[in-house]
Amino acid sequence: MSYIIYIVVALIIVLCFLIWAMNFKKVGPSSVLVISGRKSVVTDPDGKRRTVGYRLQVGGGTFVMPLVEQVDVFPIEVLPLSLKCPEVLTSQGVLISAEAQAQVKPSTAEPFLHIAVENFLSKGSSGMSFVAQEVLEGHMRGILGTMTVEEIYSNREEFAEKVIESARNDFSKMGLELISFSLKDITDSQGYIKSLGARRIAEIKRDAVIAQAETERDSQIQSSEYRKQGDIARLKAEEELAEATKQFEIKRAEFQKDVNLKRAEADVSYDLERTRISEELKRKEYELKLLEKELQSKIEEKEVLRRQLELRSNVTLPAEAMKEQSRLEAEADAYKKELEAKGRAAGIRLEGNAKAEAMTIIGSAEAKSMLEKAKAYKEYTDKALQEKVIDKLPELAKAVSEPLSKVEKIIMVGENQGASKLTSQVASVLAQLPDVVENLTGIDIKKIVKDKLVEKKEEKGKEE
Repeated sequence: MSYIIYIVVALIIVLCFLIWAMNFKKVGPSSVLVISGRKSVVTDPDGKRRTVGYRLQVGGGTFVMPLVEQVDVFPIEVLPLSLKCPEVLTSQGVLISAEAQAQVKPSTAEPFLHIAVENFLSKGSSGMSFVAQEVLEGHMRGILGTMTVEEIYSNREEFAEKVIESARNDFSKMGLELISFSLKDITDSQGYIKSLGARRIAEIKRDAVIAQAETERDSQIQSSEYRKQGDIARLKAEEELAEATKQFEIKRAEFQKDVNLKRAEADVSYDLERTRISEELKRKEYELKLLEKELQSKIEEKEVLRRQLELRSNVTLPAEAMKEQSRLEAEADAYKKELEAKGRAAGIRLEGNAKAEAMTIIGSAEAKSMLEKAKAYKEYTDKALQEKVIDKLPELAKAVSEPLSKVEKIIMVGENQGASKLTSQVASVLAQLPDVVENLTGIDIKKIVKDKLVEKKEEKGKEE
């Protein structure tokens, strides 16, 4: 049972939609739907409100109630009109015929659209065209009667404006709008317009002949005047040329005088300037030489300083370094020997208790040996002692020259005889050894050597 209710409701809805769709009327933008059957209020162009039995829909669509309202379509398209006015008297009494064209359409402003619908709904587009054509032709006749043929022919725009202005009020009352109006052509059967053309042509020809004659006259007058003015201008130009030539010669003489004067002044100024520049160059050269001497002196001072620094770097500092190295090596060697002696003493002390008896025997033997050595030294004569000292001289010479054997590289600065000078210095040190030995031991080595030489000479003499 419930399904039947749903089906009935659906059918009712579909039926209502179909009824609505069938009664929904649509038109394009160039048409108006006039729905009659219900009252509505409209406003006239003068502002008065009145009740009518219809409503309007410009373009689009609207729902029309069935059995209550009916629909009519009213066109609002542009309507072209072809206008003819045969045999119209102008203000001069000339019969002419005029042709024009115009475009009209129902006004889309709401007050005027209601008037157009009320006036032309049953007549349609053809009715609107006929009425508009009759009204415009009537106004054309009226305007043609107020103007001359010449005015109409030459001022067509003015004529069209007068027709539009004259017909605007009638078209508003009918709800129509005059979009454009233009005069196409005017003719007459009496040949008035043609005679106007012939007269105008004759006037133009006359004016042309007169103008040509006047032009020739003016040309001759002007030619004579121009020739006269040309002769006057030529003579005046020759006079001005002669005057200008005279002034030019005078000016040229003055200019030549000034030029010569300026040239003489320039020569004197040139000599003076050349002398001044020469003196200035000499002064600059002298200053330049002084500057060069100062720079040379400074360079020599820098060179001396550089050599001093180089000598200190290459000789003094390495010698001082070698000296310091020798001192440190000697101190290190002494310290090493001291440590070795202390070590041996400590070892001996440790072994002393264990080897006391052996040390006693060793001490006794050493004491005996020392006594023997003492006896031997007592038995030495002075000559033996001298022989001993002489035997040690090579070892002393070796000790003196030994430091030189440890030097890897020697740089000589200054004189070219550096090597011989070094040898002489070593020899000088060796020559001082006899004096040193004499001061330490009292033995005069020089005397001993001299005595030896004397003895050898005596022995040699004896042998001979």
